[in-house]
Formats: sequence, structure tokens, C-alpha cells
Amino acid sequence: MRNIEQDATAGLERWRSVGLLLVLAGWTWRFARMPMGPSDVDSILHLPDLVFHEAGHVLFMLFGHFLTVLGGSLTQVLVPVVCVVAFIRQDQRVSAGVCAWWAGQNLVDLAPYIADARALNLVLLGGQTGAEVEGHDWEFILTQLGALHLDRTIGLCAHYGGLLVMML
Repeated sequence: MRNIEQDATAGLERWRSVGLLLVLAGWTWRFARMPMGPSDVDSILHLPDLVFHEAGHVLFMLFGHFLTVLGGSLTQVLVPVVCVVAFIRQDQRVSAGVCAWWAGQNLVDLAPYIADARALNLVLLGGQTGAEVEGHDWEFILTQLGALHLDRTIGLCAHYGGLLVMML
């Protein structure tokens, strides 16, 4: 039998979840209104996302150069996906939903990087553009795959795919 305290706690949790959903909806709207570009990486989430990206390069070092380079972007998206699975297994749907939103946001975060593979104009972690150094991850990845000419198309797919995940 439920008591008043349990009912109050459940009600508070519900309102917190609704509030969080509204915040994420507003943030999604902000991302959706902006065209894909460097402004995507101006989000407060870019730096935490970047930590997972850089860690991914280290995690994938054992699997050769191509996977070391791809591992940054892969880990950036996979960390939230692993969190989704963990929360679903614990029957924590709201937390799983937040992490799914985060996975979509990571795709939006990666999109300008992917789309910049030919132009190499995006300022990288060291403060220089890809053109000023030896290129960047996605220039290497798409060149290796023979798909460098598709950089803008793949970037736009990541951008809109990420927005779709965030909206869902």
C-alpha cells in the first residue's frame, strides 16, 4: 500500500522528468533552427563530447591506424548509446531517453567535422585548421573509403539524423 510520502515522491519525479523533457525539447529546437556549421560545436556539450572523442582515439589504438582515427567519432556516439542500453536494462526510461538524446546531439556535433573533410576550415583542438596541419580525422577516413567527395552529404546526414534522434 502506497503512502502519502511515496505519492509525493512519485509526483515530484514526474514533474522533474517533464521539466527535463522541456529543457531538451528547447535545446533540440535551438539546434534545429541553426544551419549545420561551426555553431554546432559552440554548444556547452561540445567540450564533454570532445573528451569522449579524444579518449576513443586511445581506446582504438590497438586496432590499427584507420580504427584509431575512426575511434574518436565512434566512441563519441557509442558512449551515450551504451548508457541508453544500461538504463533500459535498469528500467530507467527517462534516463535512457536523455542518453538517446545525447547520442543524437553527438551526431549533430560531429556533422560539421565530417562536412569539413575537403575544405579543412574547421578550427581543431590545437587552435589551427585542418589545412594548417595535416588534415583531420574525417579527411583521412573519407579519403581511405574513397568517399571524400561525399563529405557534405555525409555531414548533412549526420546532422539531420542527429536531430531526428534528438526529437524522438
